[in-house]
Amino acid sequence: MASPINSQKTVSDDEEIDYSIKPEFYDSDLDDKDELWIVKKRDGRTSDAVLSCPACFTTVCLECQRHEQYVTQYRAVFVVNCKEDKDKVLQHNAISPNLGKRMRDSEKIETGSADNERVNVVLCSACSTEIGVVDSQEIYHFFNVIPSEP
Repeated sequence: MASPINSQKTVSDDEEIDYSIKPEFYDSDLDDKDELWIVKKRDGRTSDAVLSCPACFTTVCLECQRHEQYVTQYRAVFVVNCKEDKDKVLQHNAISPNLGKRMRDSEKIETGSADNERVNVVLCSACSTEIGVVDSQEIYHFFNVIPSEP
């Protein structure tokens, strides 16, 4: 094999980077700006977590309340990046603690009575992953999400 021409003059990428110039896509104040944005969005209200889709990590809720007994479930009124599946209506006597078990077939729609509450499936608007349900009072119940510190 032939050796490279002028191998003594070969320069690595690191040697070509001028570290004295601030990188174009770097903002040292970005964390502070993000925190101000979220405080403004919440309008002074607190949240137990920020919820993300488990498949694509898209943020789906900035302000939610953790379930008292089932710590992997959350409820919220204000959501982002969510869509309702109007074609998939479920019926429950109440929002069941078994929702976190991925809506087992025994819970899916059957011949319902008047005391059953209808809920629609909620999907991530970015990737259509099923992340929860929304009830008739427009309260979102999340059970398939990734929580992070608010």
